[in-house]
Amino acid sequence: MTNENSVELIGHYGGDITHAQSAWTSTYRELTPEKIARIPKLLHGLANNNPPHKSPFEKSTLHFLVTTDIASHIHIIKHRIGVSVNGESARYKELKEDKYYLPSDWEDIKTTESPMVSEAGMLTSFEKWIDILKVYTEMGNGLYHECLADLEPFLGRKRAKESARFFKTYNSQITSDVMFNWSSFAHFLKLRNKPEAQLEIREIASKMLDLVKNIDGNPFEYTIKAFNL
Repeated sequence: MTNENSVELIGHYGGDITHAQSAWTSTYRELTPEKIARIPKLLHGLANNNPPHKSPFEKSTLHFLVTTDIASHIHIIKHRIGVSVNGESARYKELKEDKYYLPSDWEDIKTTESPMVSEAGMLTSFEKWIDILKVYTEMGNGLYHECLADLEPFLGRKRAKESARFFKTYNSQITSDVMFNWSSFAHFLKLRNKPEAQLEIREIASKMLDLVKNIDGNPFEYTIKAFNL
């Protein structure tokens, strides 16, 4: 099991021409060969003005389906501007898939004291922290389902679901539908696609940008360059 986070670009609208035409609305929106040739310089000027002229970049959309650990999901919804997010909710359904994330950079890190954890009802010693996290997560998932079943007769299905999820670990994964306009996407990348950001959210932001760069026809080519992304 790879237990990786995943990103899929499920839709997009607009791009360089949309941003340029929006900026030209106050004068003359019609495109001519001469105006098309001016688009790279125009977009660079808009993005790098002080302050930036953001409104033309709000006219495009990027629509992603993202499966992430809970910690990364929180990073997506914090500090968001013009971002629409809908996600799986353990209040409304039982999370039966038990998706979870294991950090790849833990792979070869060994424990110093070999903590004892329970596996199949027996205490077992593990040499690697990633193995301990895997067993710990699966234990929490098992307790989540068992607790939910026992709580339901007393608390009702709704309360049982929303409180049994306390057994879910921070590396549990949920799937979210995330939509940005370009201005909000650039803001997200400046926060999350940088060395100081947590590894997991940085990888998600990088995957998002790569997907946009590889859209057929490269409709955001000059916008990406204008924002130096």
